[in-house]
Amino acid sequence: MRKLARQCLLIWYAFVFSAPDGIAQQVADETFNYPVPMPAYKVGSGPLIVFDEAHNNASTLKGAYAAFGKLLESDGYKVVSSKEKVSFGLLKKAKIYVTVNAMYDMEDWNLPARSAFSQEEINELSNWVADGGSLFLVTDHMPCGASVNELAGRFGVNVINGFALRRDGQPEVFSKERKTLTSNKITGPPGKEIDSIMCWGGTGFIVPPNAYVISLLGEDYSIYLPSDVSQIKRPLADTIPLEFDTIGT
Repeated sequence: MRKLARQCLLIWYAFVFSAPDGIAQQVADETFNYPVPMPAYKVGSGPLIVFDEAHNNASTLKGAYAAFGKLLESDGYKVVSSKEKVSFGLLKKAKIYVTVNAMYDMEDWNLPARSAFSQEEINELSNWVADGGSLFLVTDHMPCGASVNELAGRFGVNVINGFALRRDGQPEVFSKERKTLTSNKITGPPGKEIDSIMCWGGTGFIVPPNAYVISLLGEDYSIYLPSDVSQIKRPLADTIPLEFDTIGT
């Protein structure tokens, strides 16, 4: 398990592709471009990245994640989208498998929770990671957390199927000053240190002891666990259950 956890990159981005009443929505800038002055590889010569579009993913490589794809290609990676379910044949030439907001059902957000990935797909990804592949798993608030929890659980991560919200309604800024953003290779590259990041909605997750956590939910957060997504609206009802034992975002 320790070997799998080291090779499996699990990051939860706060991209809200839709939202219940009272919760603000975010629109991606598909024209955003970040120049790469010193690419890691010559154009088109880098490792192959497969971008998942086979699991009811609202985020696509030509849509909300267009800038993401352009950035990787600018760094020399080969990036392709795939509408195929996970299989050995799909993964055998890939170095990184990216899945963003995989969902069991885009229309039904309520309980019971159901996995977007079959047991066969989870087994294939787990074996592939053990053999050196890298999984980049991106998820969001309910029902996305439940849709990938079985997959994440294979690597010792428990994704909470809820909504992480600041109780004071202030902007969701994670910073080193507030001790909610950690110092690591991602946030502290030489000459390009990141002192804060801003998110927009999402959930939380519990990680194994050997995981590297980038950001933490502070004491000003609560994670709400509604049975029906329509319960998440302002003002939040006191009757919605809460999750208290979370450390990651």
